[in-house]
Amino acid sequence: MKSNRTAALLALCVGTVAAGLATAQPASCDSAAHRAFDFWVGDWQVHTTNGKLAGTNTITRAHNGCVLRENYRTPGAYTGESINIYDASRKVWHQTWADSTGLLLLLEGGIKDGSMVLEGKGHVAGGGSISHRITWTANADGSVRQHWESTDASGKWATAFDGKYTRKPPQ
Repeated sequence: MKSNRTAALLALCVGTVAAGLATAQPASCDSAAHRAFDFWVGDWQVHTTNGKLAGTNTITRAHNGCVLRENYRTPGAYTGESINIYDASRKVWHQTWADSTGLLLLLEGGIKDGSMVLEGKGHVAGGGSISHRITWTANADGSVRQHWESTDASGKWATAFDGKYTRKPPQ
């Protein structure tokens, strides 16, 4: 009898929570802070500074416009994706990046001097840590520069990738 009461109580609680979630209003993600990274939304060709095609990238809005979803691929087998969101409770942008090499990056930051700057730490094989800083800058011609810097073993910053995003021509 006790287990029937427990099951009934549990069902009532789950039903109440589910009903509350179903009627909850979605968060408004229309503030200027939420839209600060919108310059990156689009279908892109990504070139290195010497003009070589590095890959293609598609950045879309998802989940009521609260999330930016990235899908990157190179002409070879490398692929990666990220989820980007403005955390209004902490007033910070967050990116979780994962790729086909097993790399996981957790980056946070925001707009600095007109650019989106996200930073985080990672781990290297054999122990130790490395710092990453990625800066996206909207250019006047509609392109976007992505400059990824990482620290070396001595802690000195070095460029890991420097690319220019140009919009793919309409199909």
